[in-house]
Amino acid sequence: MYIVNGVLVSDELVDGYFCCDLNECKGMCCLDGDVGAPLSPDEIGDLEDAYPVFKKYMTEEGVDKIEKDGCFDYDMEGEFVTPLLADEACAFICYENGVAKCAIEKAYYEGEIDFPKPISCHLYPIRIKILPDYEALNYHKWHICRNACDNGKQRQIKIYQFLKTALIRKYGEEWYQELEKVVNS
Repeated sequence: MYIVNGVLVSDELVDGYFCCDLNECKGMCCLDGDVGAPLSPDEIGDLEDAYPVFKKYMTEEGVDKIEKDGCFDYDMEGEFVTPLLADEACAFICYENGVAKCAIEKAYYEGEIDFPKPISCHLYPIRIKILPDYEALNYHKWHICRNACDNGKQRQIKIYQFLKTALIRKYGEEWYQELEKVVNS
């Protein structure tokens, strides 16, 4: 375990390998889940404000879900999460060449909104656990990401390196530089 400016970083994020290969998995992390991705209260407002912009990229079923139930749902503990469709896919999905992608992220890459997607999605396969004195970053192992682990190992990309942009978005450039310093010492 590493401690970087008050954030606990599990050994797996530093020692493990990961690099998504969407052509292989077809975006399964957006299609298969028993509960949506975690959301902060601030993100709900961002999603509601940006929804009219990214809605055009969503599936008809996704639009129907959001129009009926809103941009968030609750998990078993009452925490905010992204809404799921009847088949357990994220309501915010879109498809490109048979690959499930994020309609929010598509709008971001088109320059139409100023955030790429919820931070928990951006950080995946990292999951954040809030503890009394720390935030803990842990690796969420999921069988559908086995190929991403193999791909990362083949390319020699560690989990924390693959998620550099997301980690900087969450904690800042200085924090990430400190993480690299701690890891390499």
